[in-house]
Amino acid sequence: MTFRTTSALTFTLLSLSLLGCTVGPDYLRPATAVPVSFKEIKGWKQAQPLDNQLPGKWWEVFEDSQLNALEQQVDQANQSIAQAEAQYRQAQTLVQSAAAAYFPTATATTTVNRFRAATGQSVAVSGVKYLFGGAVSALWAPDLWGGVRRQVEASEVSAQASFATLQGLRLTTQAALAQSYFQLRVLDAQIKLLNETVATYDKTIRITQNRYAAGIVAKTDVVQAETQLESTRAQAINLGVQRAQLEHAIAVLIGKTPAELSIALAPLNTLLPAIPASLPSQLLERRPDIAAAERLAAAANAQIGVAKAAYFPNLNLAASDGQQATLLSNLLTSGARYWALGPAAFAIPLFDGGARGARMQQAVAAYDASVAAYRQTVLVSFQQVEDNLAALRILEQEVAIQNKAVAAAHQAVQLTTNQYQAGTVSYLNVMVNQVAALANQKIAVDLQGQRLNASVLLVQALGGGWNVAALPTQDQAGGEVKWSQFLPIPLK
Repeated sequence: MTFRTTSALTFTLLSLSLLGCTVGPDYLRPATAVPVSFKEIKGWKQAQPLDNQLPGKWWEVFEDSQLNALEQQVDQANQSIAQAEAQYRQAQTLVQSAAAAYFPTATATTTVNRFRAATGQSVAVSGVKYLFGGAVSALWAPDLWGGVRRQVEASEVSAQASFATLQGLRLTTQAALAQSYFQLRVLDAQIKLLNETVATYDKTIRITQNRYAAGIVAKTDVVQAETQLESTRAQAINLGVQRAQLEHAIAVLIGKTPAELSIALAPLNTLLPAIPASLPSQLLERRPDIAAAERLAAAANAQIGVAKAAYFPNLNLAASDGQQATLLSNLLTSGARYWALGPAAFAIPLFDGGARGARMQQAVAAYDASVAAYRQTVLVSFQQVEDNLAALRILEQEVAIQNKAVAAAHQAVQLTTNQYQAGTVSYLNVMVNQVAALANQKIAVDLQGQRLNASVLLVQALGGGWNVAALPTQDQAGGEVKWSQFLPIPLK
């Protein structure tokens, strides 16, 4: 059989295969309940203009140069992201592997037989003989019912889901770094506050010691002042443990060992940005985890078609072309040539003990589970947006009240200090008000950190500027097919 004849037959059969039907349900995006607006949006200060979107480098809205520098390193060196990128490339190769089933497989074989005819047989040449052979054979199973097409479809949308998962991990990692960074700055502010308080207490203790030396106050006042001073100093030192751990966590997030990163103490000057909150319906297009869950549902739907195709007959075609000779030197010149079309097999599945039915039920159940997972992801996304909108709204109110409490506490300290110096109250009154003032100042700093943390979480809940349009198309999900993949030996 000539190469031209073989090529024409292959092309004809491949065309017939592609014209075959595709069994199984076509995918429709699962319906999910979407509110018209967010419950907690009332009173929320929107960014202007209202249709403004988060930038791709969303952390820049905080206008912190050191945070910007750290975030830039996440993509470059974070090992979890590198792992997810490799898993996406792996998903792309699975698409290529599934698509390979569209085509025939060809093998080249060489054989050698050394034999002697049975005694008593009439043969032209007696004794030990050789028979050399060489053949090229091709096997092909046309995709008549679309089982291969459904598997390719499943692999393509799974690759899209892998890409969305990668983007979700990138966003989560960026948000984790921002949260750790702001918490570290909160600790810096608290350490600064405690150190300033220690300096104030140190002045107070000197006044108390002078008053004790003059016989104005008792020794207990000096002891109480010393206790308060050393306790506050110990609190400042203790915060160093948490700060060191946060610094180590940031180092790992940017792909460095803790020994390679040191972040100097700095004031907490970051201002709260105006974050544009999208409509709930837009949220479905902007969260990578929602996109990943939806794509996994599409993959599960395609697997139903794969399972259904197993109920239909299979057509297997084969062809071979080769030569045989008794001398190796004659194999390619004067050897006996042979060719064969077939065997052709049309296999109709009749009974398999319910295996196909079980696989079909499994595929349907897997799809139902993926739809439920998608809807749950959507619900959780709405909850996360609402949670952080509420947190920012309520924290803003709390900060206004807390600032009044701080101012009142400072006034109380000043008044009781003057009264103590005048001898009208004991040192215990001063100490109680100083402790209250410090506690209120620490709460105010902590509230500032909570607001920054809620802002980061709101950005993450809104998708961090990502959009489903960034997903690769199903054609792109298969990646680049290199010519070297078709070679019979690997190049590397």
